Amino acid sequence: MKVTKFVHSCLLVEAEGRTALFDPGSMSVEALKVENLSRLDDIFITHIHQDHCDISLVQELVTAFPEVRITSTPEVVEHLQAAGIRAGSEATEGVQFFDAPHESVKPLFPQPEEIGIHYLDMLSDPGDSHSFHETKAVLALPITAPWGSTIKALNITLELKPKHVLPIHDWHWSDIAREQMYDMFENQLASAGIKFHKLQTGEAIEVDV
Repeated sequence: MKVTKFVHSCLLVEAEGRTALFDPGSMSVEALKVENLSRLDDIFITHIHQDHCDISLVQELVTAFPEVRITSTPEVVEHLQAAGIRAGSEATEGVQFFDAPHESVKPLFPQPEEIGIHYLDMLSDPGDSHSFHETKAVLALPITAPWGSTIKALNITLELKPKHVLPIHDWHWSDIAREQMYDMFENQLASAGIKFHKLQTGEAIEVDV
């Protein structure tokens, strides 16, 4: 599996002859150069918040790849359809949804619908949740947020024991803070036999699942 991160929670995943993009949000607009993508089969959007679903970026992706499948919650599907973008809320082939409710964001924002996504029986993306109870071998882990705790993120990983962790939802940190926290996660998880991947924007890595 090849994975490329484009800031915050946006991951490009290439595996089994299929290319999928997770959560193309507003923080990723500058980093994700659509013209550099050679293929895109699926877009998965865990919930409606702008840092996970930027309408202008999604429209640019659809223009470049008119046959791309977009899968999300009914709330997001309605939002996309209002913008003239085709999307669906049913799990496509190779995809399973799992329970990963968005953590409370009251009183800042309305509570959104959210789906956790198991992809190709290899990768799990819980969106903005630390309240999930299952994962595949590769976990896309939100590690900091106004709604969450970095310590809780670490502890849920130690409890569920994926083989690999991909850090997401970390736009809020400075580069120095991110590097320091990545080092701490790497050291703590290594003692449990879990590989923490220090993803850098635009740099593809191979994950041996």
